[in-house]
Amino acid sequence: MKEVILEFIVHGSYVKVSAVDPVSGTEVSIVGDRKAEQSYLESVATKKLAMVMKKNAQVRRHGFSSDSC
Repeated sequence: MKEVILEFIVHGSYVKVSAVDPVSGTEVSIVGDRKAEQSYLESVATKKLAMVMKKNAQVRRHGFSSDSC
């Protein structure tokens, strides 16, 4: 991933962080403590996005999904 779009939305004592890959449109979200460092939240969201994209690539390669069981 060369680029990731990040969005931070504060809800009371927590923050929702959304990470989007602009090429594939894949989006993930995490929820963290509002007091957490922004760099930490960015790292967690970006790692989750990478994990989901890797899983999606494997599903496309093998032609099946764990949801089909």
